[in-house]
Amino acid sequence: MALVKYGGVVLFLHFLCSAATVSAKVPAIIVFGDSTVDAGNNNNIPTILRSNFEPYGRDFYGKKPTGRFSNGRITSDFISEAFKIKPSIPAYLDPAYKISDFATGVTFASAGTGYDNATSDVLSVIPLWKEVEYYKDYQKKLRSYLGPRSANRVLTEALYMISIGTNDFLENYYTVPGRRSQFTVRQYQDFLVGIAGNFVRELYSLGARKISLGGLPPMGCLPLERTTNLMEQNQCVDSYNKVALEFNAKLKGLVKRLSSELHGINLVFSNPYYIMMFILRRPGSYGFESASVACCATGLFEMGYSCRKDNPFTCQDANKYVFWDAFHPTEKTGRIVADYVMRTVLARYL
Repeated sequence: MALVKYGGVVLFLHFLCSAATVSAKVPAIIVFGDSTVDAGNNNNIPTILRSNFEPYGRDFYGKKPTGRFSNGRITSDFISEAFKIKPSIPAYLDPAYKISDFATGVTFASAGTGYDNATSDVLSVIPLWKEVEYYKDYQKKLRSYLGPRSANRVLTEALYMISIGTNDFLENYYTVPGRRSQFTVRQYQDFLVGIAGNFVRELYSLGARKISLGGLPPMGCLPLERTTNLMEQNQCVDSYNKVALEFNAKLKGLVKRLSSELHGINLVFSNPYYIMMFILRRPGSYGFESASVACCATGLFEMGYSCRKDNPFTCQDANKYVFWDAFHPTEKTGRIVADYVMRTVLARYL
């Protein structure tokens, strides 16, 4: 493993080994968020934003399209594996799983959602408040399954992961005029940070103590944003990346404030920005051949139903690509990000 300093941050370049080389002290991983951590909840709600068809999942176990927006596993799956819990985290609404499966890990995430309720309305997906309601239902089922004492121990010792926010900007603020007429972008950041703070406080009130609050990636470098950035010859949209950096700084400040405010909380900020930017600027360091165009179809606009198995442009080897579709990383990229987050932030929970 090599160390590289990039943007004032020391990055761990861990090329071949998986993050799953450490022992676990966390009994379960409980996940909230958007498509970065949705394992198939959207399959079971009336929305067009789904990925339960090929070629999604073509590198997953059994080549099964589960509803993950990836060719295989996603970052939260690798983190679960790193804690030696299980290799993948199931979706709460997936009828193939029971409370016995969810007892060691579950995701309530919904692709297309955000902190802002207005974001979830855009594509009729599960709002964040509803994810909390599902979690409360899960608590009841877990206490019935394990007994109150054992269930409460799991709920207290579990790692709670939150990965959300990109849709609030790209799907909502910069696309739908409503919020732009109400807020400047910095005011909207503050609005979202307020929601994030209340969300963490609510999880804390429900028994959560180990919480990872995720930041935004360099969202201006997603293939879709580059494709539509014609004025700058399809380069990354620097203004969007600046917004991501500013928002991440505010989330980091929130983590510091809440850590002082909430007694006994063990709250961390998991920041994917710098490792993603390093991959994007030096893709060859990880064996990638393309960082600007995605694997699926033409790799420019496709996500969900526009990423189809029969499209002749879909790449043969997703491991050569940073992105799977126009919004989401490949399994290989997710593994690298998980490895980085484990070693730099989440290792404190081991």
